[in-house]
Amino acid sequence: MDFDLTAAQRKRRDAIAEGVRTLSPGRLRAGPDDHFDRADWARAAELGLTGLCLPVSHGGDGLGALDTALCLEAFGEHCPDTGLAFGVAAHLLACGVPVAAFATPETRDQLLPGMVDGTLIAANAMTEAGAGSDVGRLDTTATVDGEAYVVDGVKTFASNAPLADVFVSYATTDKRAGFLGISAFAVPRELPGVAVGDPLPKMGLWGCPAGEVRFDACSVPERYRLGDEGQGSPVFQHSMRWERSCLPAIYLGLLERQLRQCTEHAGVRRQFGREIGKYQAVSHRVARMRLRLEGARLLLYRACWLLDHERHDETSIALSKTAVSEAAVANSLDAVQIFGGAGYLCGGGIEAQLRDSIPATLFSGTTEIQSEIIAREAGL
Repeated sequence: MDFDLTAAQRKRRDAIAEGVRTLSPGRLRAGPDDHFDRADWARAAELGLTGLCLPVSHGGDGLGALDTALCLEAFGEHCPDTGLAFGVAAHLLACGVPVAAFATPETRDQLLPGMVDGTLIAANAMTEAGAGSDVGRLDTTATVDGEAYVVDGVKTFASNAPLADVFVSYATTDKRAGFLGISAFAVPRELPGVAVGDPLPKMGLWGCPAGEVRFDACSVPERYRLGDEGQGSPVFQHSMRWERSCLPAIYLGLLERQLRQCTEHAGVRRQFGREIGKYQAVSHRVARMRLRLEGARLLLYRACWLLDHERHDETSIALSKTAVSEAAVANSLDAVQIFGGAGYLCGGGIEAQLRDSIPATLFSGTTEIQSEIIAREAGL
């Protein structure tokens, strides 16, 4: 594994950074009801962010996991709207990746070009009120009806859902088969029987609207099934490998920006006659922030590198996801402390970083689930 970025990687990263500064696809959000719109999404798509790892044959860049993560890291660093960055990454990794890998050629041709160029927004609709971490017990059902499936059920916490055009969703097709009885589908929003709720009020990631998706006797043509019937669990796990490996890179970018802000503030904020960065209570806090960031970054790069080399090391992915999410929360708490009262006020961006970091320990498998994976792989 080479720790130096190639010239192509640096050029791609710098282009995204410059593009974000020029196009301003996201801004600091004013409240829970202030989320991205189609114009924000189009500007992110113009930078190529909605098609990074999707196939070249359908307009994407065909990047591997590490190169995708490097681009998302640059986006997270230079875009103050972490919600938008999260929405783009979820669209790409939890939806684009399984469509590209498992959809029929007809469905790939129908959906992928729009998902790449930003004219289609995708949402992952897996979670249910009674099925969060336990994704093998879905109440949503899909019953065969000729050359279609009749889907019934309710999904919740679906990021991008209020604005989404297509939903990558999962339903039980054989209740007797457990996790082998789950199937995956790419469901266009315009199909009769699809209803989407209003955005849910959230603590953070305001820029990314999340909502409920209801399927009421929705007839989904068989061509929209992803993979074979009963292959939903492997489809989901494939998408989660990509999401857990690459999506946390947006937080590496946030942490880099945050650390720069803290260092600059500690160098100019004066108390008791000198800069607060001269006090070890502050300088050592900054040092620990750097330690967490660099350790998390190395773990994430390794997880992506292994994925690119088709080494499905679930422990490395779990370690990486845990390290990044825990660092995001810890560093954001430190940032608030360094900025003091100013860090607690809305509008400056520091308190928003803390709110946006909290869900990192919850989505794509909670920290507790990642710890279970790590312990299991250790033989416990």
